[in-house]
Amino acid sequence: MKVEPITYSSGDTRFAGALVYDETVNRQRPAILMAPNWMGVRQLAYERAELIAGDRYVVFVADMYGEGRRPKDFAEAASFANPLREDAAESRKRIRAAFHTLVAEGNRRGVINQYRGAIGFCFGGGNVLELARDGADVHGVVSIHGDLKTAAPAAKGAVKAPLLVLHGAPDPVVPKEHRDAFEAEMDAAGAKWEMVVFSGILHAYTDLESNVPGVAIYDEPATRQSYGIMHTFLADAFAKRL
Repeated sequence: MKVEPITYSSGDTRFAGALVYDETVNRQRPAILMAPNWMGVRQLAYERAELIAGDRYVVFVADMYGEGRRPKDFAEAASFANPLREDAAESRKRIRAAFHTLVAEGNRRGVINQYRGAIGFCFGGGNVLELARDGADVHGVVSIHGDLKTAAPAAKGAVKAPLLVLHGAPDPVVPKEHRDAFEAEMDAAGAKWEMVVFSGILHAYTDLESNVPGVAIYDEPATRQSYGIMHTFLADAFAKRL
């Protein structure tokens, strides 16, 4: 699997992501933007991108913080992520820059076809939902235990892509009231969405290192099922079966 560092810009800020794909595959594949959790671009994000990519996709790992800005712990991650959570315009600008980079670099290498998807985890789930709210030309968007609140709800007709949300029912970080508000927002916007809610599953359940009792715990069955549901959803989205 090839992990190719890519630098790109948004305004005056430089970012450093990575294009991840199996270079032995000779066919063009869908392009997938992957927004990592609030720890940002790091080795675990690359490993997740490799897992998602397989021989199916070309994945670009988005950098939401800027080149060289890599959280050393959860406290620093919060200090980087929370201002973006409150600034939807800046968040959308940054995730769009990553999306445009994915398409440009994938086309330059001749490895992507016409299909586009976006997947995000935790903070990154919120990032890809902001991409959808911004009306990006993407065929399917998946949020996995992601942020559902936004500082700028989607305008009617803005969301072009079908959305999939995978979430733990008792998640205390993004509780049911956030899910309810998201549903109401998307219905008002006329978006096509679906949600799968796992009983007894907490926040960050796909992150192997998650171990905060009562808050965030890794769960293998929910993780395995989520990836399967995600792949099926994207296949249907790309085939225009949704």
